[in-house]
Amino acid sequence: MNIDLKRDVTTIVLAGGKSTRMGRDKALIPMVGVPMLQLICTIAEACTDKVYIVTPWPERYQELLTPKSQFIPEVPLPGETGNEPRTHGPLVGFIQGLAAVKTNWVLLLACDLPNLRLEILQDWISKLDTIPENKMAALVQNNQIWQPLCGFYRRRCLPELNQYVEEGGRSFQQWLKSYSVEVLPLEDSQMLFNFNKNIPE
Repeated sequence: MNIDLKRDVTTIVLAGGKSTRMGRDKALIPMVGVPMLQLICTIAEACTDKVYIVTPWPERYQELLTPKSQFIPEVPLPGETGNEPRTHGPLVGFIQGLAAVKTNWVLLLACDLPNLRLEILQDWISKLDTIPENKMAALVQNNQIWQPLCGFYRRRCLPELNQYVEEGGRSFQQWLKSYSVEVLPLEDSQMLFNFNKNIPE
């Protein structure tokens, strides 16, 4: 993979969900003997020079921190209590991570993608410089539904995203309807399997 392209992408890993449906912390579920969050970050570090983990609980995951990764503490929005983090969903966690990004592109990943494949991510990154400027994001689409938690966004989407959230928006799907999005090719949809599959964000 072109080293310059690697330097022009930052990864944000979201690890803020309450895992209510799972009944246990998804980020800590072992995959091939490695906690899932650690596995995702290791793959991300092979793709980008910088990895941010956005989470309300950095102390919970401190021992999982990989060499190029650092935490961005997720904080409640005005009107929310600190006792119930992430009642606002992944879009807000993404905004809080995006504010720290300096690169043109961001690779956004959920922490619960057990089938994530390094070679596919690297292939996508190698093609980012061919994506037209009018495309705000590059994502996989299944049955007209975008897969927002494993894909790429331009950093310049932040002002519009902030406005959308300030107006009460919380849905990736609704927000993406306002933009032109590049469709990423993916032959094996199992790569995007997560523990909340079929529940649109």
